[in-house]
Amino acid sequence: MLSTDFEQPLWESLSRVCGIDEAGRGPLAGPVVAAAVVFPRHFRPSGILQRLDDSKKLTPELRAALAPAIRQDAEAWAVAVVDAETIDSLNILQATMHAMNLAVESLGATPEFLLVDGNRFRPVLPIPFETVVKGDSKVFSIAAASVLAKTHRDELMTGYAVEYPEYGFDLHFGYPTERHVEAIATHGRCAIHRKSFKLRKLGEK
Repeated sequence: MLSTDFEQPLWESLSRVCGIDEAGRGPLAGPVVAAAVVFPRHFRPSGILQRLDDSKKLTPELRAALAPAIRQDAEAWAVAVVDAETIDSLNILQATMHAMNLAVESLGATPEFLLVDGNRFRPVLPIPFETVVKGDSKVFSIAAASVLAKTHRDELMTGYAVEYPEYGFDLHFGYPTERHVEAIATHGRCAIHRKSFKLRKLGEK
């Protein structure tokens, strides 16, 4: 699994290195969620954190076990949620950037350097950063952020499944599965659906 080898050279001259990732760019419903995580300088994972990896590669049970361990061992962490209405207003890329920046701003103390999953980022605060393609499978602090973002969003969508039981949000978490598309065709869109996300299968333009 992952180590903090990517962060170690940065820690030679910096104390607060922050990993950032998001969950929920692709779904038809629900928010996009971003997380920011700062580990102590020269941190070396032990225990269950030695099993940390890209959240998409982990079982739900392992993600659920890792999330509290990350929160416990991190020097600072934050999660930010941007709802479907804001996604429709800004577009998903801008909403994702907004969520990432909100997470950084919520950390308490400003990081000295940001490691961001993906290939683009627009920081609000004047902080140096590096984008890392597939960073959630390469960089420990980004992977930690991916787990916090994913588990938080899954919890939110499970709650929405109780509020809107006809859509099965606890099964697909808003992604465009066959069951979800069929539910939209039958019931239309609910309040947490992204109106700007169109479905060709339903003849939307």
